[in-house]
Amino acid sequence: MNSAIVAVLLLVLMGLAYQIGWSRSHGVAPTGGRLHSRPNYHGALTAIWALVPALLVFGLWALFGDTASRAFIISNLPPEVSSLGGQELEGAIRRIRQIASGFGVVGETQPYENLAGQALREFQTFSFALVIAAAAGLGALALFAARRRIAPQLRARNEVERVVFFLLLACSAVAILTTVGIVASLLTEAIRFFTFVSPVDFFFGTVWNPRFSSVGAGSGEYGLLPLLWGTLMVATIAMLVALPIGLMTAIYLSQYAPAKVRNTVKPVVEILAGIPTIVYGFFALVTVGPFLAGIGQSLGLQIRATSAMTAGIVMGIMIIPFISSLSDDILRQVPRAMRDGSLGLGATQSETIKRVILPAALPGIVGAFLLAVSRAIGETMIVVLAAGNSPYLRLNLGEAVSTVTVTIVNQLTGDTDFASPQSLVAFALGLTLFAMTLVLNVVALYIVRRYREQYE
Repeated sequence: MNSAIVAVLLLVLMGLAYQIGWSRSHGVAPTGGRLHSRPNYHGALTAIWALVPALLVFGLWALFGDTASRAFIISNLPPEVSSLGGQELEGAIRRIRQIASGFGVVGETQPYENLAGQALREFQTFSFALVIAAAAGLGALALFAARRRIAPQLRARNEVERVVFFLLLACSAVAILTTVGIVASLLTEAIRFFTFVSPVDFFFGTVWNPRFSSVGAGSGEYGLLPLLWGTLMVATIAMLVALPIGLMTAIYLSQYAPAKVRNTVKPVVEILAGIPTIVYGFFALVTVGPFLAGIGQSLGLQIRATSAMTAGIVMGIMIIPFISSLSDDILRQVPRAMRDGSLGLGATQSETIKRVILPAALPGIVGAFLLAVSRAIGETMIVVLAAGNSPYLRLNLGEAVSTVTVTIVNQLTGDTDFASPQSLVAFALGLTLFAMTLVLNVVALYIVRRYREQYE
């Protein structure tokens, strides 16, 4: 279906319906009286009435059009071909579709394929014209029905607001159902994984070696602790980098910087948030890692180019604008009267920041910190490229580690049948990661709401 023609039809129908409804409301307005709703509400209601049947026609064709064209193709195939099953029949249908689309097929075409492709092309043209005519016709009928309803007492505003309410409710339901679907899919596959591996071995195991063994019931060792340790190590390094720099940046921008400097520096800092994480990973791999390795060699320390330190430092740089922007907004919400009162009592600017502004903004800053931690725990591309993918329990920050996100990528890369523990473990890891970030977000929201100061 040509989407451009559909969009043009819907726009024309909507614009025409709105104009007719708007004009009709002016025509039925009593002399010296008033309408219940303004003319723009009558126009909007007429446009809604005209769009609903047209969208319903297009929606039905989008749902059942492919099935109809498939049945048409099968009806035009010779009996010896249409009686085939499985991949052979699907391959024949695919060749007919390609011939009808004009892209061509591999190999020499059979006469029945050319005839079927020509018939399918004609069927698609006819069906598209029929759908367009049906949508336009039903939309026009609904338009004139809505036009006849327009009267001074028609509560057009109430009906339009009711439609908008249900649209907003549907959008909210989509967001909620999407979250529920993600959690349900993770939980279902994680339960399947725990039929292969004991939850105790998974959550408290210290060895990660997901090998495959065809002898007996052995299927590798799936200890979560090495991955969890690597995740927390990288996230801790990232926060040690991001928190002081981000907080000091926020204090400078909100308390010291002139307006011109603030308006220039803040967008520059926030550019860091717009850089793709794969670029950060590449930067860590080719620049930061070798730089740290060189420093370690000059100091007599062994620091690998791909290590927890490399991934943590670069991840901290990425999170700086996250903390600085949130902290800056929180610091600026502290009433100026508190700052002026402290200065008026003889405190210096630094004393005012330490003893008045920061304590007042502390709950919000702690909330921003916890949200940044959840962002660091869920980061993938930087640790995939810079952490080294070595799932062992280590205390040395200069050694390679592996994280939960890196392991999810590894387990779902390549040929996966989602029937073995080697693939299903990714869902258990994802559920664990989801639970960790959810707890951090809930704690952050609790702290912000529990200790938030209300100022007039």
